Amino acid sequence: MNTLTKKEIMFIGFMLFSMLFGAGNLIFPAFLGQAAGENVWQAIIGFIISDAGLAILAFIAIAKSGSFDTLVRRVHPIFALLFPMAIYLSIGPGLAIPRAGSLAFEMGVKPFLSESLASSPIGLILYTIVFFSIVYWFAKSPSKLVDRFGKILTPALLILILIVFIKALFTDLSSFKAASLTYKSNPISQGFLDGYQTMDAICALIYGIVFINIFQRLNVTNQKLQIKYLVIFGIICGLLLSMTYLIIGYLGASASITGQVENGAIVLTTVLQQLFGNGGTIVLGLIFTLACLSVCIGLITSCSQYFNSISPKLSYKKWAILLCIISGFVANLGLSQILKVSVPILGLLYPMAIALIALGLLHDKLPYNNKPVYLVTIIFVGLFSLIEIINSTFLNNSLNHLLSFVPMQTKGFGWLIPGIIGFVVGSCIEKIFVKQHSEVQKAA
Repeated sequence: MNTLTKKEIMFIGFMLFSMLFGAGNLIFPAFLGQAAGENVWQAIIGFIISDAGLAILAFIAIAKSGSFDTLVRRVHPIFALLFPMAIYLSIGPGLAIPRAGSLAFEMGVKPFLSESLASSPIGLILYTIVFFSIVYWFAKSPSKLVDRFGKILTPALLILILIVFIKALFTDLSSFKAASLTYKSNPISQGFLDGYQTMDAICALIYGIVFINIFQRLNVTNQKLQIKYLVIFGIICGLLLSMTYLIIGYLGASASITGQVENGAIVLTTVLQQLFGNGGTIVLGLIFTLACLSVCIGLITSCSQYFNSISPKLSYKKWAILLCIISGFVANLGLSQILKVSVPILGLLYPMAIALIALGLLHDKLPYNNKPVYLVTIIFVGLFSLIEIINSTFLNNSLNHLLSFVPMQTKGFGWLIPGIIGFVVGSCIEKIFVKQHSEVQKAA
């Protein structure tokens, strides 16, 4: 059995940061900063809790469970098949990877193209071919990820962000304006909900398969040591994420923009032009390209290892090629179409993921036969989340009046009470089951 050196621990923690830090981690805190204004620090705290905090808790839950597969199997075999599949498809070729590829083009290349080429689909097609070829080159050898991430991509990305921050400190930017939208009354809870969009808690759940393979390669076989290392990796990653969110939130709040803005990409473009002039477009393009490249490599690696495990007829490399091709195709549908789909999907998956993380952390305190607790809790959270999505997506919010009676619904956490009720009901079912089982044993 081997142990990891401090250098290896640091590089693997850096690798995890790069695997999580993508385009969404740039644009969402930037938009939050601009919209929250004077309430930026409260909103960023909520964002950090939802993003970095939940990612760390997800890693601890996976470490305690042994694997993501073990955790989901505690709910039900059908859930263990469908939920991971939904997660891998949404954070993989169906949503997150194409979103990152599209954003890398929009922010890293499109500003430098001629007007005719920028408006033509040819530009995006050529870019995605090059982009996903680079992604495949990095992802084809998972054993080299630690070196490629920890020694190349992460330091380069962090250095660029720090350069921007230092420049901002010595530049007379505009003062924070008044908070707008929901950030006026509920900055922390709105920041928490914004953290959903990064998908980091879900990604942290499924990245466990990558680290299991790393432990096998490095001959780290002791389970307690693996749990300890996973927690340390999560903490390193969480600290790096928190630092970057504080910087990006500050930059967003400092951007001088009149009126409402549509997204954080516009905010970052504005503030970097204020800091670096025309050179700001180049700096922003480099930051976006590195961030999108890093997260796509991590997701292609994880998804390829997962699909290879359930369908080994295709090798890992063939799955990586296939997922790169599919992701490139979906990326060419356009960023706006991809973003339209993301909100309802995440609104359904995220509450169940949070409930699963909480159950994984509390597992040692649950009844001996804890399947009813897991199953009923997830059913209650999932059904309520599904009703919310149907209401907002298909019914034009016609059920808002009824749903408003649910505590914390107006703050975006209506699923929490159904989850607690499901936990209590599941515990009661377990106690009844244990009581009946003991009576049968006595009678026998």
